[in-house]
Amino acid sequence: MGTTQAIKTDARAQVSRRNSRRFQLDMVWEGVLVGLAAGGIVTLYRLCLTLAERTLRFIIPFAQAHPMALAGLIALMAACCLVVAKLVSWEPYTQGSGIPQVDAEVMGKLDMPWHRVLAAKFTEGTLLALSGLSLGREGPSIQLGGMGGKAISRLLRRGRGEERLLVTCGAAAGMSAAFNAPLTGTLFAIEEIHKEFTPSLIISAMASAVSADFLVSQVLGVRPVLRLAFVQDLPHVYYVLVLLMGLVMGLLGALHNRGMFLLNEGLYGTVLARVPYGGRLALPFALTLVAAFAAPLLLDGGDAIVELLKYPTMVPFLTLVLLLVGKYALTSMCFASGAPGGTLFPLCVMGMLAGAVYGNVLTNTCSMNAMYIVNFMVLGIAGLFSSVVRAPVTGVVLAFELTGSMDSLLAASIVSIVAYVVANITRTDPFYERLLGNLLDVTAKTPRVRHKKEKVLHDYTVGAGSLLEGRCLRDIDWPRGSMIVTVYRAGTEIVPNGDTRLQALDDLLVIMDMRAEDSIQDHVWRLCRSSLATEHTPRR
Repeated sequence: MGTTQAIKTDARAQVSRRNSRRFQLDMVWEGVLVGLAAGGIVTLYRLCLTLAERTLRFIIPFAQAHPMALAGLIALMAACCLVVAKLVSWEPYTQGSGIPQVDAEVMGKLDMPWHRVLAAKFTEGTLLALSGLSLGREGPSIQLGGMGGKAISRLLRRGRGEERLLVTCGAAAGMSAAFNAPLTGTLFAIEEIHKEFTPSLIISAMASAVSADFLVSQVLGVRPVLRLAFVQDLPHVYYVLVLLMGLVMGLLGALHNRGMFLLNEGLYGTVLARVPYGGRLALPFALTLVAAFAAPLLLDGGDAIVELLKYPTMVPFLTLVLLLVGKYALTSMCFASGAPGGTLFPLCVMGMLAGAVYGNVLTNTCSMNAMYIVNFMVLGIAGLFSSVVRAPVTGVVLAFELTGSMDSLLAASIVSIVAYVVANITRTDPFYERLLGNLLDVTAKTPRVRHKKEKVLHDYTVGAGSLLEGRCLRDIDWPRGSMIVTVYRAGTEIVPNGDTRLQALDDLLVIMDMRAEDSIQDHVWRLCRSSLATEHTPRR
């Protein structure tokens, strides 16, 4: 009785705040505050990475011509490798892109020390850019933004439930600041990270993403890292080729993921498992040093390739193919090692290269006007993003924001849908879902921080054909330590009792004990899951 009464008392307080006008206002100004903080952090991160990349490009010609400069470059890379290895040992949650860690934080399965993660990830990313490793800045930007959101939450002394929401807002701001794409940041945070579409989340994430973009583009004047000129829409006769491109991008995305998983779990996870982290990290550093002399275009995230692709018709077909294969190979070796960097920007660069290759083939075989190659480069980004990440809506919006053209939406939507379906048919796991699963397997073996006596609110929607549809609450095997406090139906708020019969599309506001949150979440998801749900239903 005591536990039930405590839940009811806490429920009244939290629901009262959740339904108040003050809460809606708080979500806006807190979202703006998180956006400004995360946007500032990510902007400084971008500037440091840009300076590091330019420094490396300045050094390489001297290293190619002078033995002493070469020795200096080798010493610099060795020092960077050692420092990064020490930093990862000091703060292990900075390994990889950081997106799975943010996912786990929002799920309540990690409680990262935000100050350590910010310091370590920022320094690691800068040193890796100075060393030329083929890694992106967007994944780390999302983690940095998420930790900025967590810092604001701690400053405002918010509960763990609202803290997760602000972490999601920070992730949206980080993505927005990295790409100068606020809508993409908002959708990525909702579609890939939080996986819940609630009014409070949408409004706060959008406020964060927009304020971050305003700070970056309007106040600080930082230019987008990637901008494409979509000349005009493709003629309708080419839309059969757009469908075919969706098929190609789906297969390429599946190959991308399988290759990454093979290296991460096979080479580094099994063959080199007993090698210390610093030793495993030395392998991509050595390969990067070779690439610095053999193919310097492959270094870092891919800015040099983006510059080259401003005039895709001037690049030989074989060069495009070799750049695509080389960029994938070097990025895979760098990322699979656990180096603290992301793959989103290299993924976009590979999408551009794949689109340019596809467009060149059509130009030479179907007499297509060469000006449409840029269109297929945009479609390559949307298609590869959709098939690798399995976030098709975000992929379409990203294509729109990179071009600023509504003409790209139809073709990008077709490619994204087909690529998404094809990648699913191949039974290849979504990229970040697989990495998150691996991370959770590791964290399950270590003690977790429990927030005693704290309650958290979650929103759920009753799916069509689910176990809840058409049943009274008293007849449902509801998990202990939780209760439905409000049912929203067609704009009407219902205070539930045992006789309340649930309907499809009812929105349920559930309060639960955080100590049992994992098992309660899994139980409720199974109850709410629609009969049409796919095998990739979010894991909670």
